[in-house]
Amino acid sequence: MDSREWRRQLDGLSDEFMVVAWDMPGCGRSSDPPKHFRTRDYAECLAAFIEGLGLEQPHLLGLSFASGLALEFYRWYPTIPATLILASAYAGWAGSLPPEVVEQRRHQILRLLDLPPHQFAREWIPTLLTKQAPVDLLEELTMILSDFRPSGQRALIRAGFTEHDVRDVLPRIAVPTLLLYGDEDVRSPLSVAEDMNAGIRGSRLVVIPGVGHLIDMEAPEQFNTEVRSFLRSMQN
Repeated sequence: MDSREWRRQLDGLSDEFMVVAWDMPGCGRSSDPPKHFRTRDYAECLAAFIEGLGLEQPHLLGLSFASGLALEFYRWYPTIPATLILASAYAGWAGSLPPEVVEQRRHQILRLLDLPPHQFAREWIPTLLTKQAPVDLLEELTMILSDFRPSGQRALIRAGFTEHDVRDVLPRIAVPTLLLYGDEDVRSPLSVAEDMNAGIRGSRLVVIPGVGHLIDMEAPEQFNTEVRSFLRSMQN
């Protein structure tokens, strides 16, 4: 995925907030990272991005893998984020999923990377959206997924993405944290949501009914409403 995924948030929240979406290394229009990159390097790249834009204490929002990246970022830069908004989140795959599931997913990714782009997209979509997702959303997601770069995805695997475990970060979080999940998410099920909520002291868990993993795309109005309400509460 890349920053195009966030167009509904860029459009829907920029009336009140400065909203920035990035293409992380290996995605979208960003270059592929070098082979030595590890998860900390992605966090350092994000820190440089934030500094380059002159953002002071931004609210950091990440979905799925990027939620784990947000937590890795917090490990090394706990004074930068004003809040954390973690959607469809894991404490890293290894931190939230059984070892056999992690290994199964790793093999699945490696297999899919050898497929033609449109077939790659078709294989992924059933795990990202519900069966009720509208056709235009399916077409948009297919277009975004079809632009993936295998080299960028392999870089994530080399960086230790599948072994990522940030459970030790959860009890250290001292900023307001919002957790957002879809109740039909087959990738980050509600058992993971409950573990995350229990692990982050004072976190707020919101479950959006009838949607899957990509809640930002499948339920943008509800997603944006929850984010807006959370951010407004920080101003009071």
